Amino acid sequence: MAYTIPKTPFTLMTAVYRKIFPAVNAELNFWQKRAGAIPNEELRQQALASIESKRFHCLGGAVYALLSGFRWREAITFIVAYQTISDYLDNLCDRSTSLDPDDFQQLHEAMSDALSRQNPIQNYYALRDEQSDGEYLADLVRTCQRTMRRLDAYDVIGGHVLELERLYSDLQVHKHVKQEERISRLINWYKEEADDSSLFWYEFSAAAGSTLGIFCLVSYALNGMSAELADKIIESYFPFVQGLHILLDYYIDQEEDRVEGDLNFCSYYDNPELMQKRFMYFIEQADHQVQQLPDRRFHEMVHHGLVGLYLGDPKTKKLDGGMTITDNLLQISGYKARFFHWNTKLYHRMTKTRN
Repeated sequence: MAYTIPKTPFTLMTAVYRKIFPAVNAELNFWQKRAGAIPNEELRQQALASIESKRFHCLGGAVYALLSGFRWREAITFIVAYQTISDYLDNLCDRSTSLDPDDFQQLHEAMSDALSRQNPIQNYYALRDEQSDGEYLADLVRTCQRTMRRLDAYDVIGGHVLELERLYSDLQVHKHVKQEERISRLINWYKEEADDSSLFWYEFSAAAGSTLGIFCLVSYALNGMSAELADKIIESYFPFVQGLHILLDYYIDQEEDRVEGDLNFCSYYDNPELMQKRFMYFIEQADHQVQQLPDRRFHEMVHHGLVGLYLGDPKTKKLDGGMTITDNLLQISGYKARFFHWNTKLYHRMTKTRN
């Protein structure tokens, strides 16, 4: 029996609710129990907080498992483990006890090791006081490496996923150092790395901050893929699909980031009108780029779904001009975005009612 990749919002949501979400929650429950057993109190708190507050990252990323054919469960195991590493390290850099860029770099060695087949486990905590995590981070890395070893197409995607990871880790280092150093480091990094002068430095940074390209590559590779397809995925996802993903994420978090004093890329637009114009540009470019992919309707649903998902968050109502921007972006994104927007708002209402 052939495996069919969803092509409509309805079939996608059916697969997500029946298959993807239950499997993701089972994986997260396993890692949550492991996190609860971490000996060091600070590491335990950050690991648990990253799962509790960022569970939706794994739920959203796991939609790419649908590209893996009958190996979709393997894809979910990888995606949840890799995203859990990402969210945990983000908490350790953002909310924990260090502002040392060398410490951040050492922590993020876990993400490159996770994408290798045989890199030995390191002491990722070597440059910080907290050490004892009961092999929590190491086992997350080993889980990802097991998937890498099962990929017949690893040689096809290995260089690509490691390059996306390098950009991601560099971003995490630069944006978490002392507040007065962050912007100059990010601008200098942008000048060194960016080939596309049509992007502002903070848009390039946003594009580097997404894991979607890695999930897409690994999921396809589980089902077999060519070097040509791998190249097309990179062209399609970086910078526009990934950039749209993270810009929307930052957009809805503007108020809480302002209160917490956290860096937010959306705050660097000169005005809301320019921000909306740039969001529309990213949507249009993402639409254009994914046309070259074999399952273009699936990829269109993903980035249109991102628009609906993020703009359906209740936090948008509290933003200055939030409802106007929401209406305009939903209009340009079309009926798929509106479908996911309606479902997201319904989900938030139901969750609020239950609580």
